[in-house]
Amino acid sequence: MSDTKNKVLIVEDDIDVADMLNAYFRVQGYDVYTVNWGEDAITACKSTRPDLIILDIRLPDIDGYEVARRLRSQRRTETIPIIFLTERSEREDRVRGLQLGADDYITKPFDIQELRLRVRNSLQRSSMGGLNNPVTNLPEGILVDEHLSAQLERNSAVAFFSVSLQHLTAFRESYGFVASDDVLRAVSVMIQNAIREAGTQSDFIGHLSSTKFIISTMASNPAKLYEGIKTRLQQSLEYFYPLKDRQTTTDEKNRLNIHMKQVQFKNGHGLQHVKSLKENL
Repeated sequence: MSDTKNKVLIVEDDIDVADMLNAYFRVQGYDVYTVNWGEDAITACKSTRPDLIILDIRLPDIDGYEVARRLRSQRRTETIPIIFLTERSEREDRVRGLQLGADDYITKPFDIQELRLRVRNSLQRSSMGGLNNPVTNLPEGILVDEHLSAQLERNSAVAFFSVSLQHLTAFRESYGFVASDDVLRAVSVMIQNAIREAGTQSDFIGHLSSTKFIISTMASNPAKLYEGIKTRLQQSLEYFYPLKDRQTTTDEKNRLNIHMKQVQFKNGHGLQHVKSLKENL
């Protein structure tokens, strides 16, 4: 049944790490192949398109950023999920990777179970065509755009909220991938509970990004729903931390936080205004 296996390309110049990842993911049921140079990665993707790439940034020839840039510029390889694997942990390095279209980013030394979950989630997201978030199972991508277009076209007065979960990356680096996923799922459930209490049956929740939610509501009092969501989340964030780390004043700027914004439309606009709506949120 090898033809049904997901193909994973590992681009890693450290032979020991490459061999370890190769053996581990083969046991997990993947069809795995490895290369040690950036140029070889590009060649390999042209001959046998992988379903996912684990890509080290530091390579002997061209770096991982250049590999990602070239792959994203070619139609055959532009949508392959990429997980960056690197020793770098600075924010600007992560941002640069995400700007190139990386699906995820993990720093060495890494937890192999965490990497396994990230690979699974990225492949699940890819197989679903970006329709639902693999962590919350809420719609994202084209499903969100289609809903926003319909709302803007049909309704004369609809309110939109965005809810951004800030500093989840810092939380994940301190407490792990599983804990950060639990936070994301819990936040989505709290938003949905608030909608059930103060919204309407036609209200919608989806993802604008992995940590940014969008809600549309036809509630007669959208301010009540807005405040209900805000209150629920603000009262709960501290409880995601272990007891010893709650109410701490250290590294306060990297604590979990939320940022909300509301946009209200009075007239239908349709698909052409979906992009501007998302930018305003």
